[in-house]
Amino acid sequence: MAVNQKLVKYIDETNIAESLDEKQLITIGADCSRGYKTDLDSRKAWEQLLDKWTKLALQVAEKKSYPWRESSNVKFPLLATAAMQFAARAYPSLVPSNGQVVKCKTYGFDRDGQKSERAERLSRYMSYQLMEQMDEWEEEMDKLLLTLPIAGTVFKKTYFDSSKQRNKSCVVMPKNLVVNYWAKGIEEAERLTEILPMTKRKLKEQQMLGLFLDVELGTPRGDSSRKEDTTHEMVEPELDDTTPYTLLEQHTFLDLDEDGYAEPYIVTFEEESHKVLRIVARYTNEGLKVDEKGNLILIEPVQYYTKFGFVPNPDGGFYDIGFGRLLGPLNESVDTIINQLIDSGTLSNLQSGFLGKGLRIKVGEVRFTPGEWKTVNATGDDLKKQIFPMPVREPSAVLMNLLQYMITSGKELASVADIFVGKMPGQNTPATTTMASIEQGMKVFTAVYKRIYRSMTKEFRKLYLLNRQYANPEEYLDFLDEPITQNDFEGSENDISPAADPNASSSQEKQAKVQALGQLLQLQTINPMEFTKRYLEAFEVPAPEQLIAQPQQQQGPSPEEQQALMEQEAAQQKMRMEEAKMQMRQASDTQKMQIEQRISENKLLHASVMGDLKVKQAMQKHAVNLSASQVAAAMKGNNQGS
Repeated sequence: MAVNQKLVKYIDETNIAESLDEKQLITIGADCSRGYKTDLDSRKAWEQLLDKWTKLALQVAEKKSYPWRESSNVKFPLLATAAMQFAARAYPSLVPSNGQVVKCKTYGFDRDGQKSERAERLSRYMSYQLMEQMDEWEEEMDKLLLTLPIAGTVFKKTYFDSSKQRNKSCVVMPKNLVVNYWAKGIEEAERLTEILPMTKRKLKEQQMLGLFLDVELGTPRGDSSRKEDTTHEMVEPELDDTTPYTLLEQHTFLDLDEDGYAEPYIVTFEEESHKVLRIVARYTNEGLKVDEKGNLILIEPVQYYTKFGFVPNPDGGFYDIGFGRLLGPLNESVDTIINQLIDSGTLSNLQSGFLGKGLRIKVGEVRFTPGEWKTVNATGDDLKKQIFPMPVREPSAVLMNLLQYMITSGKELASVADIFVGKMPGQNTPATTTMASIEQGMKVFTAVYKRIYRSMTKEFRKLYLLNRQYANPEEYLDFLDEPITQNDFEGSENDISPAADPNASSSQEKQAKVQALGQLLQLQTINPMEFTKRYLEAFEVPAPEQLIAQPQQQQGPSPEEQQALMEQEAAQQKMRMEEAKMQMRQASDTQKMQIEQRISENKLLHASVMGDLKVKQAMQKHAVNLSASQVAAAMKGNNQGS
């Protein structure tokens, strides 16, 4: 099946409905309306629960007639506290104060650094878009993070606004985007229908711009989604010129080329009359996938909506669950116990009972003011017999203990224990124990952050694809002097990811991580400059790049300077060689003189030794001669005696 040229033509058409006949438009309007009602019926039970959760979060106090008229109806803010605590933690973690909301990841070998430079340009450009150009994005994100823990599911719609000539990403409340409850996912759903209230004036503007067909819709009956909203006690306004029509923008599939394969389109029609106002293609040229022979094999639809979920629904339904489902029944039980305790205290403080007919007082209601005494025509004994107070008990201590237990259980489920809402632990609690408790308590939030992180990734990828088609680089160049071209958006959208760290749910955790890395600096195994950058980012120091000292690149010498340096180095080398030769000659002369001196010393020593030997020999000879004369004299004396 070759690509029908109608499909290619429809891509650039502002309103395909202008080229269709009235019979086709009636059929399309009826089919879309029937599909919308089917999806609406599939989630009716969920809508009723959502209204109940919203009332609990807003602490709407309705009038009660049981156990008596205008009895106590206190709403304990368990659900509201859990939602506000989650939003207070998630908002600064997922939207950093330095404005670096988006970062790009690079894959593969980056030989010349061009991938890293492109990633840095895209990160700065898209962060600038979200925080500066799309001025509604941060406010809408704040609203999303407060609504998400209550409802469990919130949507964001990312598209190019032709009237403002820029991208937009707005929150769509869960009741305003109708999806079949048993759809597997937002990408797999056959229909997505957004409820769009629009006044006559705005509708006329769209018709004059050529975006809507100029058809008569009759008298508007107001926003149908607000008529069934029982969350607030509001009086329905009277119908006037500002009463809006209820338009339905349905992202669905139609077989306009009648080839047996339905293509993705966006159909806008009015709820009451089912009249179609606009049809536009929900695919691009790149989405028309063909085989080697040029035959159409599938059409990839453009997805405008991003689903943000809190906790996946265990029953397999499309809409995720939040604290409304988890804490709703517990919150209602807490409210019941509190009201019972208050009503019991009221009965105990304001006693009531029976008055006998024998008590002669004026018939009617008897009221007392503090310090007042009334005169009664009866004796004390008769008065006591004629008054019987109702047996009323004091407020139950068991109910009070049960109330405290249920509140504690609710806080544990929502991870809003005292230590997480800013209260100090005990005086003797070690710091390590406190940090470990906080870390364990933040595990639930960390898991939810990762789910939001995935949804933000999908949202930023939609923005990336819109920039590929509509980005105006000159605006960014004028603002930040950063060059960027359309070629920077030619890469895969899978390179885009949020800059928030889903594992660090608080500034203290980020600071603890970077301080732990600082211990590796002594081992010289990490880059000091990169560590400095992450350290400043962890402490949310604005413009950290301005504080980091950049290494100065020394400019190389010119060829003439190099020649002069070489000649100077050669002359110095020659001088060093001459000095070495002179030192060698001096050393040789010194050594020769030392040798001659040693020879002279040896000769003197030898002469001295020889002289001593001759003296010794003369003395020995003299001693021998003396001994001989003495022997001769002795022998001569002996001879004379005999």
